[in-house]
Amino acid sequence: MYGKDTLLGQLNLKELYHLEFGDNELRRLEEWRKLPTLYQLALDELKNKIKLIQTEWKIHNGYSPIEHIKTRIKEPKSILDKLERKGLEMTVDNMVNKIHDIAGMRIVFSFVKDIYSLLDHLRKREDLTILEIKDYIENPKPNGYQSLHLIVAVPLTLFEGQRWMKIEIQMRTLAMDFWASMEHILFYKFEKQVPPHIVKELTEAALAADALDKKMHGLRKEIMGSLEGNNPGNSIVSP
Repeated sequence: MYGKDTLLGQLNLKELYHLEFGDNELRRLEEWRKLPTLYQLALDELKNKIKLIQTEWKIHNGYSPIEHIKTRIKEPKSILDKLERKGLEMTVDNMVNKIHDIAGMRIVFSFVKDIYSLLDHLRKREDLTILEIKDYIENPKPNGYQSLHLIVAVPLTLFEGQRWMKIEIQMRTLAMDFWASMEHILFYKFEKQVPPHIVKELTEAALAADALDKKMHGLRKEIMGSLEGNNPGNSIVSP
């Protein structure tokens, strides 16, 4: 197949015509060139769905528990590096079928409860399919990392027909997101060789973040219960 250097060029077929590629190779290169656009379109579709859910939450509950949404597309080098780590041939088929996080979305919430509310809602929708769930909130990683990871397939209607694109969704609270950001910075600062004492302190910080989430959830229940008691006929938020 192709080597990394060829694939990591500017991905412009016009610059590759002087090379002796057959029709099959050119089709594969064209597919590789258009993949980022397809993933971006799928991310836009998904983001619009989540924004609609946000709006409905505000209408029905008076507020949206989603703090912010971030999206990203993996860089070509990161995709190829991941294929190499997995021992997979560098083909478009392997990229699409074996790498599930080329497109990614992170949704940050105020409270853990709302993460599972969105999960329940997504399970019922017919305009996307949940392919995989990894619950690192219920079962944190050994270092303390917490987040709910989903792999979803989002349909795109193209001239060639309907095509389902995979997107990884990470859902976490503000406390979880802050911890994960710090862990990521330290991980690369120490070139993936984090000293044991810092690993220990990161784990303790993760426990503190979890305790904060539980504390805030308790306060939320108390506040919402008080509001419902004062306005029994006008409850807009469930604890």
